Formats: sequence, C-alpha cells, structure tokens
Amino acid sequence: MKTRILFLMLFIASYGFSQTVNDYKGVIIPMRYDLQKSENQYRLQTLTKFNLTKAGIQSFYNNEQIPVEFNDRCSLLYLDVKKENAFLITKLYITFRDCNNKIIFQSAIGKSREKEFEATYTEALNEAFKSVYALNYKYNGGINVSSKTAAPVVYAPVDPATTPAPSVAAPVAVIPAVAVPVVASKNEASEPKTSGNTSAGMLYAQPTSYGYQLIDSEPKVVMKVYKTSNPASYMAKKGDVQGALVSKDNQWFFEYYQGDKLISEKIDVKF
Repeated sequence: MKTRILFLMLFIASYGFSQTVNDYKGVIIPMRYDLQKSENQYRLQTLTKFNLTKAGIQSFYNNEQIPVEFNDRCSLLYLDVKKENAFLITKLYITFRDCNNKIIFQSAIGKSREKEFEATYTEALNEAFKSVYALNYKYNGGINVSSKTAAPVVYAPVDPATTPAPSVAAPVAVIPAVAVPVVASKNEASEPKTSGNTSAGMLYAQPTSYGYQLIDSEPKVVMKVYKTSNPASYMAKKGDVQGALVSKDNQWFFEYYQGDKLISEKIDVKF
C-alpha cells in the first residue's frame, strides 16, 4: 500500500513539474557550479547544454549574448548542479530556479562510483538528467511567469540531512557579453598537403574514461578520440578509419592516410 502511495505521489509531482517548467522559454547555465574550481571544469557545462538540447530545452551560458526575445529574465529558468556529500560515490542533482530564486524543479539524484573525476561527474550528471527528459518539455508560450506565486515542487524526495542548503542569492540578469570572435581561415600555404579538405557538421565532445566521444545532434557517436601526453593531439577512430585528431591554429583536423596520401579533414567540435 505504501509503495502505491509513493508511486502516486511521484506521478503527481512529475505531472506538476511538466506543467510548471513548460511556462519558461529556456534555461541559463552558469559557467561554474559550486563543485567546480574553474569554468567548465570536467566539461560539465558543455555536457549540461548538450543534455538540455537533447531534452528540447533552449539554453544559454550566462556569459554569452542571448537573442532579444529572451531578454525578460523572468521568462527563463536558472540551472544549477549540486553535489551531495557521500562516501565512495558521487551524487549530483539538478535544480531549476525562477527569477525570484524559487525552486521550480529538482531532479532525482544521479549516482556514479567511477574513480576518475571527469568520468564520475559525467556519469552522475547524465543520470540526473533522466528526470529532465521525463518532463517531456514543451514551451506553452502563454503564461506571464513574472507574476507566478505557486509554491515550488520537488521531483523526488531528497534527504534533508545530506542535501546542501540552496544558495540564497537571487539569479542576476544576464548581461550581454561580447561575442566570441570567429577564428579566421588559415592561409592555404600553411595547410598540409592533402587530397581533399572537408568539414563535417558540429560535433559535441562527451567525456569518457579514455578521452572523448564526439557526438552529432541526433545524438550519434561519430568519432572516438583517445588521450595522449599532448593535449593538442588525440589518437582517433572514425568508423573503420584510424588516425589522429590534432589542433592547428585553434581548429581541429582529423588526419589519416589513404594509401600513401595524407588526408586532413577539418572537424567542427565543441569541447
């Protein structure tokens, strides 16, 4: 009987979140969570944006210039990732707050027992995002969220004895930042001799225990890259083709041999 009641409560809570989160146009991602020592450490912001896009939610980093139609900060949610203290296990959960710093959504806890920092945070965050996928988000576009006074709802029970207290500082308005300049094309004289030079669509780097897997928007794994002692060079495998992913003048190239000819394929990748 208790199990049925708990299931019913979770179902009602999930339904409530779906209706509430749908009132907001998008999500702002901070460039550093409390658990990080530097911006985008362990590629968590990149992974967050990738998962939000996969869930159908528009998102923006808090240091980028956003489109004018998103200028009303109360039409947006403000994401944070929190870490729960635990022994020999990493526990992360996601919160969405409104412009009044009120929790609109809190995910179930994602867990990982991986020992390497990047691998454990990646696995735990992906696990927590399953709750976000379950919302089946779709912006309803018709509610004035600035005047909402509904009480916040929590997706799943969280032990208050182990849950970090939420920050009391209200989210600040997003200040437009200078757009990152586009890197100019390299002089053709500096390009390696190749039989062709092609550019694939944008790929997103998802951390793994061995390096990264590069994923397209489907998402589908297009390439696997393996760490070396040089951060500007990775061993790479794309399908049955083996080669190297190298950085040159702030651009990435997949280089491999076809017979005795060196092929250099430009890869647009976001780490």
